[in-house]
Amino acid sequence: MDARLCCVRILSWITTNSLMRGYIPLNVPKTIHMNQSAILIAVALFVGVGGGYIIGNNTGSGGADSKEQSSARSMGPRIDRGLSSLNGSRSSSSKRYSGFEEINRIPGTSNRLQALVQFYQGLTPQQLEDEAKKLEELPMGERIMASMLLFSRWGEVDAYSAMDFAGGLGFAGMMVRPTVLQSWASVDPASAAKYYEENPREFMMMGGGRGGRGPFAGASGAGMIAGEWAKQDPDGAMAWANSLQQGKDGALASVIGEVARLDPQKAVGMLGSIDPEAASESYRAIAQSYGAKDFAATQTWISTLPADQQDVAMAAAISGLARTDPMAAAAKVSSMEEGGSKDRAVRDVVGAIAADNPAQAAEFLVQNGSQNSQEESMRDLMPAWVNKDPSGALNYAMNLEEGSVRDRALSSYVWSNSQASPAELVQVAENIGDERSRSRTVGWMASRWMREDETAAKAYIESSDAISERTREHILGNNND
Repeated sequence: MDARLCCVRILSWITTNSLMRGYIPLNVPKTIHMNQSAILIAVALFVGVGGGYIIGNNTGSGGADSKEQSSARSMGPRIDRGLSSLNGSRSSSSKRYSGFEEINRIPGTSNRLQALVQFYQGLTPQQLEDEAKKLEELPMGERIMASMLLFSRWGEVDAYSAMDFAGGLGFAGMMVRPTVLQSWASVDPASAAKYYEENPREFMMMGGGRGGRGPFAGASGAGMIAGEWAKQDPDGAMAWANSLQQGKDGALASVIGEVARLDPQKAVGMLGSIDPEAASESYRAIAQSYGAKDFAATQTWISTLPADQQDVAMAAAISGLARTDPMAAAAKVSSMEEGGSKDRAVRDVVGAIAADNPAQAAEFLVQNGSQNSQEESMRDLMPAWVNKDPSGALNYAMNLEEGSVRDRALSSYVWSNSQASPAELVQVAENIGDERSRSRTVGWMASRWMREDETAAKAYIESSDAISERTREHILGNNND
């Protein structure tokens, strides 16, 4: 999963759970392995586009006993890892600020981020806890930014007290802990690993355990720790991952993937310490990085893998190649056998080509994609096409054969088009064949229309056959509220 898809997953989860109450610390799944600069960029992204997550007023900490325990377990020397500058600017680095309110008045988002990092770096664990209790006073956008940086820093300097504080947040603590865990692992992976193994239920939201749900599903705590550990000590990370009873495969893949990022051949050499039956994820991790660097060598290596692993590894290698040479990747896809692995490769290649030439991506998709991959690829193809040539995108979608692929193309066109008027877009959405999809898409656009022209929108909603009665009542009822 790439950074874009991780962001989509988190944003989608936040949107669909907009009534949840609690803090909004954001964490990045294991596959991103971001440094501090990248974390700041991600925070800025979420501040810009996040919107539907309602913040409550959970401010409980772990209590007096928890504080005493965390003090006794202090992690020792504090680790200072500040950013001296961001985007080449040093305007906010020459002054120490008193708190978020003062920092929030600094011109320039990057300057605010830098100043906030420096502010949190100068605080003790107790002061970080005091600042965490103030987060509920901030507007939503500012709270996202501050929460991510605060809990990341707290995890570096005293993760025990940060975890204790998270325990007092109820369900919201499940969102805090992964942020703390990753920061902890970035400075002391052995201690983070010990805590994770002793307290697995605290990280069930991340996936890795049974019933994982939410934006972290699939990004296990074990994988996160292993990836961070591998940056510092690949051999130590490998030994720990091999010792696990739960989450072993994902943790091994995180170590291998981190090594493969810089040296795929070294990662191949490490496969000898992995049980072949547990190596499937590691094969994919290597293939993706290796494919981007030397596809010919990757093909030779893949031919040595167990037969039942070769198609999956080839799809990953093509995905890596698509990052550097989309058209070369497209040529490789055509030689794959039909099946799920080819479908995944097709989607990755479509996304890569569509960024520059959506019409060419569409042609490739028709020639190589199964019905399933054509449907799934519309989520990348249509937004890219709408951004470059909305009329071309609409003409393509309308001329597809009636069915699920056309429905997905039309709905993706409507959902990704912020330039056309709602009156135009509902007319497009009415052409969706599937009744449920049509009602949902038309209803969503009608809601947007209500905000722009309530009279015209009401007239349409009350007379339209494309909206279910339930959706109609919901839109009009919300407006009356």
